[in-house]
Amino acid sequence: MAAPEKGFIAPEGIESNENGFNFDLIVIGGGSGGLACAKEAADLGKRVALFDYVKPSAMGTTWKLGGTCVNVGCIPKKLMHYTALMGDSFHDAREMGWKIQEHPEHDWEQMMRTINSYISKLQYGYRVQLEEKNITYYRALASFIDDHTLGMTVGKRGAQWKKGEKRQVKITGENIVIATGGRPHVLDIPGKELAITSDDIFWMRKAPGKTLVIGASYISLETAGFLNEFGYETHVMVRSILLRGFDRQCADMIGEYMANQGVIFKNKSTPDALEKTTEGRIKVTYSQKDEEGNVQTLTEIYDTVMFATGRDADTSLLQLENAGVQTAKNGKFDTVQEQTNVPHIFAVGDVCNGKQELTPVAIQAGTLLSRRLFTNSTVQMDYDNVATTVFTPLEYGTTGLSEEEAIERHGEQNIESFLTKFTALEHDATHRVDRFGNEVIGPHFAKLVVHTGQFDRVLGFHYLGPNAGEVTQGYALAVKLGATKADFDNVVGIHPTAAEKFTTLHITKSSGKEIQASSC
Repeated sequence: MAAPEKGFIAPEGIESNENGFNFDLIVIGGGSGGLACAKEAADLGKRVALFDYVKPSAMGTTWKLGGTCVNVGCIPKKLMHYTALMGDSFHDAREMGWKIQEHPEHDWEQMMRTINSYISKLQYGYRVQLEEKNITYYRALASFIDDHTLGMTVGKRGAQWKKGEKRQVKITGENIVIATGGRPHVLDIPGKELAITSDDIFWMRKAPGKTLVIGASYISLETAGFLNEFGYETHVMVRSILLRGFDRQCADMIGEYMANQGVIFKNKSTPDALEKTTEGRIKVTYSQKDEEGNVQTLTEIYDTVMFATGRDADTSLLQLENAGVQTAKNGKFDTVQEQTNVPHIFAVGDVCNGKQELTPVAIQAGTLLSRRLFTNSTVQMDYDNVATTVFTPLEYGTTGLSEEEAIERHGEQNIESFLTKFTALEHDATHRVDRFGNEVIGPHFAKLVVHTGQFDRVLGFHYLGPNAGEVTQGYALAVKLGATKADFDNVVGIHPTAAEKFTTLHITKSSGKEIQASSC
């Protein structure tokens, strides 16, 4: 182990373990994966330290423990989506006899108070858990001094320190886990500082007004979906395709549904510059291709512009070179069983190259890693057939392969899809309408992608409809266990539900038959 770095002092009141380290495990990052890894190690009787530091966004937004999911991801996103569904259900309520004013108004400030209060409760709960498990918590930015040593700057500690004094403290760990997650990617265009990201939208005090969301990812479409339902004019700027990496048929159906609900898509478009107007709004200059491939330059004025153009690994300030840790060009780690190129330094969550950027993936990987490190466990994280849900207005639940991925891996001659379009009972009975006043017929969708050369083993499950997460979670187990189409057929469905459609699928894509189902 290297000698103490000049200028750094040893931590106060922390003894070393039998191998001469302050901690058995140090975790950098207080998000879902880091917390899960740290808590599991502490439950196994190990001495654990956890660092968590949130760099403010360009707009100054910051938060406490919990990481992306709790503060600027899954939790506020799902609650805003739930709020939007409430608004969407007013039509149903009137049809079913409830006396509701014709145009209910949404109060953005009240919603934010409710959501932020809930998030604060979660943050407090995490802090209490760390104390109960005797995990040493540093709300500080950690960086590597060497492969076992981390440095940090801390404020006044004890009477012997001068008021306002800060010192450089170092601690050592026998094992180190990097779980710093990612932050939104900001396009390098003139005026980029005028735009917000998903780090900001979930903590905005005032309503965003007319909004342009740049990007076609699930973050973009989820945000555009709930803003549109709240009544704000919402545009989505799309460079190429929606929901890259997801099933094309499902992605296109989501886009069509959102457009019919009022979201305006600016397809084949890229932003060139943002400029603040004299009224304090944002002028967006952008390029758009027409059907012939000709490019024209256009402008439009917005109240809010949001980048949703991907996320970057938050690893640049760790000084990884001091520990000899290598990263790919994107700043992520190429890992084997969560291990980096340095045997005792690991990574979990969104900083791992080629792994799903999903909260449950990070939690599972972090928990299993601690068990392998500190018990005789050999159980590894299984990244195959991980289920997920996109909380767009038309929810999308999926596990396994898209139809395109299945064909690429196994050959088109070995792939078949069973599918149907339908209208869920609740929507069918209440005659929901789109922005044009037309009744919405058959927006919901069920699809199984199977391998015909393997007894119709189900390779991909795809569902568009109500409660997609709840529907998909159960079926995900069947897909993970290798269920075949015959297994799905042998299940007796629960009636009347949307989920039962997967037990009665009989129309194949290759047949060319009409897939729109009649009412139940």
